[in-house]
Amino acid sequence: MSRGKQVAIFVVIAALLVGGIYLWGGKEGQESGKGTIKIGHNNYVENIAVSHLWKQILEEKGYRVELTQTEKAPLWTGVAGGSMDMAVEVWLPHTDAPYYDKYKDRVELHEPWYKGTALGLVVPKYMKDVETISDLNRYKDQFKQGGKPSIVGIDPGASLMRLTEKAIQSYDLDYKLIESSEPAMLSELDSAYKKKEPVVVTLWNPHWVFNKYDLKYLKDTKKVYGEPDTIYYVTRKGFKKDQPEVVRWMDNWHMDGETLGALLKNMEDADHPEQAIKQWMDDHRELIEEWTKK
Repeated sequence: MSRGKQVAIFVVIAALLVGGIYLWGGKEGQESGKGTIKIGHNNYVENIAVSHLWKQILEEKGYRVELTQTEKAPLWTGVAGGSMDMAVEVWLPHTDAPYYDKYKDRVELHEPWYKGTALGLVVPKYMKDVETISDLNRYKDQFKQGGKPSIVGIDPGASLMRLTEKAIQSYDLDYKLIESSEPAMLSELDSAYKKKEPVVVTLWNPHWVFNKYDLKYLKDTKKVYGEPDTIYYVTRKGFKKDQPEVVRWMDNWHMDGETLGALLKNMEDADHPEQAIKQWMDDHRELIEEWTKK
């Protein structure tokens, strides 16, 4: 290679490096010292939505944000062990109580951001004769999958699955609980709903699916699934001291069925989470400014 070509290549590389430093500095250089926030989430749509929401909010404010998707158990282990800074969706005092009780000395619980949740067993409203969990045994022949009456569940480590196993025992249900995932469960629900076939699934509020289909919770007369929960966020020990500004903003964070429902609808309609979040942020800029006020 000629000396001239070497010099030209060197100039191009140097320009790219300087440009890269400038571009990266535009976000982190101008707001130096704000650091990296590591947010863990599972694959539930509302958890993905609010995690991506805070990623974009914090990046606008000059932070670098890393998202990690994992299952519920390693999510708690990560926050408790300090490899993750926070988990943004913790249902208390019921659903996530086993995890919180195990790790509460190693995490920091902060202000709630959503009140009035629900979870349990759900069927389409066209199943008029099935109103309670106890009714499932009476109509079990209608709910067979692979020759066995079945409840379509989600991830095996989910608190909702643990409660459903308890419900099967408490109500003496002759049912198998199918372990799958939220997308797989929703696919089964969609397929059955379109054909007006019987199906029973594990579900929760808030969730966009209740805006798409006419569904109903089966009455839980034994209160296996407990009373409504409140949703909080948790951080690793010491995070509030390290990032007081972030905690102050997130303690101001409150959503209701309307604002969260709009975000979840955007998530369902958009091809990518980033598009859904950007649209929601554009439509709710005043709300975000209220959360992040000085």
